[in-house]
Amino acid sequence: MADPLLDDVGELLREAAAKVVVPLFRRLDIADIAEKAPGEVVTVADRRAEELISAELRRLRPGSVVVGEEAVADDPGLLRHLRGGGDVWLVDPVDGTSNFAAGRRPFALMVALLTDGEQVASWVYDPLAGTLASARAGEGAYLDGTPVRTTGPAPAVGALRGTAMTRFLPPDARRAAEAGGRRIGELLPGQHCAGREYLDMLTGDQQFVLFWRTLPWDHAPGTLLVREAGGVARRFDGAEYHPADDDRGLLVAVSEEVWTEVRAALLDG
Repeated sequence: MADPLLDDVGELLREAAAKVVVPLFRRLDIADIAEKAPGEVVTVADRRAEELISAELRRLRPGSVVVGEEAVADDPGLLRHLRGGGDVWLVDPVDGTSNFAAGRRPFALMVALLTDGEQVASWVYDPLAGTLASARAGEGAYLDGTPVRTTGPAPAVGALRGTAMTRFLPPDARRAAEAGGRRIGELLPGQHCAGREYLDMLTGDQQFVLFWRTLPWDHAPGTLLVREAGGVARRFDGAEYHPADDDRGLLVAVSEEVWTEVRAALLDG
């Protein structure tokens, strides 16, 4: 059954990618790239895409609030809306900006909708792959319009494939994860694009991903996708993920069983 909201926002991301983002890929000048924080860059594509997406989201839901990555860089106080009432959009106009700025793939466009503080819908679009994932809370996840589930018999630990962003972990946790990674079939270093990591769980290319830094626009879209497909998204201590929580550490897996196996291998030492 068609879902107008999922369709409208999905089409908006395709439009923003086609009009703003993809035309600038591998065509940026030095003046189009700036450092907004140590080690973090922003491009003219990020800013233009966020402006376009934000304006259209406000039109789709009059009275809604947009909390965009670049807007928050200018006004961190916008984050207070993640626990507020009404409709709040989280926007990552170009997820994987460091890849994009360097002329590498992957990168993605991502949006999540919160209503009265709860995650209710999300979208992740990889424009170069042409892959769009979307989800509605309680109604499932979709990959290019087709329902998708990640549940099923869990592979043995030695056959699991997933990503651990160990570079950002505290030293003790990093050593434990690297040592435990030897028990995992294939432990990947990460693609510098959270959106693509989440898409790869939906496609079956990997079964888990572990992060330390958890900025809300990076993870609110993907965590809802994985949950609605049958997976789990929890903090290292087992607490359920919420985008307003200013915590570190997130383990997302395609099923409860995989989450438990990976946590034991990488976090329990």
